[in-house]
Amino acid sequence: MSDYGIEVLWVLIIASLGLSAVALVFSISHRRHIPAAASTAGEDVISEAARTVLREFEKNGHSADAALITWSPDTLRKILAEDLPETQVIVVSNREPYIHNVNDDGVELLVPASGLVSALEPITRACAGTWIAYGGGTADRLTVDENDRVEVPPGNPSYTLRRVWLTEEEYQAYYLGFANEGLWPLCHIAFTRPIFRASDWEAYEAVNRKFADTVVAEARNERPIVLVQDYHFALLPRMIRERLPEAIVITFWHIPWPNSEVYSICPWRERILEGLLGSSIIGFHTQFHANNFTESVDRFLESRIERADAAISYGGQTTLVHAYPISIEWPAELLARLPAVEECRTRVRERFGLPANVK
Repeated sequence: MSDYGIEVLWVLIIASLGLSAVALVFSISHRRHIPAAASTAGEDVISEAARTVLREFEKNGHSADAALITWSPDTLRKILAEDLPETQVIVVSNREPYIHNVNDDGVELLVPASGLVSALEPITRACAGTWIAYGGGTADRLTVDENDRVEVPPGNPSYTLRRVWLTEEEYQAYYLGFANEGLWPLCHIAFTRPIFRASDWEAYEAVNRKFADTVVAEARNERPIVLVQDYHFALLPRMIRERLPEAIVITFWHIPWPNSEVYSICPWRERILEGLLGSSIIGFHTQFHANNFTESVDRFLESRIERADAAISYGGQTTLVHAYPISIEWPAELLARLPAVEECRTRVRERFGLPANVK
């Protein structure tokens, strides 16, 4: 694995999941003394060096290097500039961070109430990236340029919103049909039986292909960082991998993953697993959900699973599967009333009689 491949891992998780796994990926980016695994045909970007750091992080539960860093947009911008110059970050989600609608006074701008948007939007600003999403606002087409792009946020643009247009039939079948009537109750093990229609699946696949086309069109080089969000795009990682084999694809599944018995209900279970395994890393909110995903792969696909490394090898590529609970931002006024970090460390050392070199 190249230095680029090792260094890039930390920013993927930062941007995809907020800052919850910063310590892990920051450790990877700074372990340059670990020799990279020898490159062989069919291997993906996840090396034995990266896996070693992942194991050490999970064993120790923290990173000394990352613990000393105060993470902020400025910190992220600085490390991006130093360690990953010229790297493009692309976010893909169904919901867009800004919606333009027509009202009686003209065009109004709305920011949707969304945990995904709240977590990713500040990071995308810091990365000056590209956000690809469905343009569903009544004035969305009126506010983009000839390439369906609009610079956001208004007044102080820092990244590009690239809108993808769907027909009403596509939206009904892909989003309201397969995603919300099929995958949502399936993954939540709801008491309402999932509804799977062949026509919805065809639309779901077609929309995923449309988003893959957009990612490829927006990519400025052969190995962008692509952050795929949620159950709307289970097929997208594999589609991106087929056309941009060097891309770093990080997928975060924002809802539960059911056990393999329940998952077996899905008529396209193998296709969905194959699609997700186009990712470099797949993240879930809990280890339980990550384990369920791995068990589903073990049951339905011919693959090699390395449980100690939380790694799945399929089709000549290795995917890491981990739990990354999304972080919650503390209110600024509350943080302002708290003592400084160094003061807290001093208190802990004094309380437990620890030497000054203990960080």
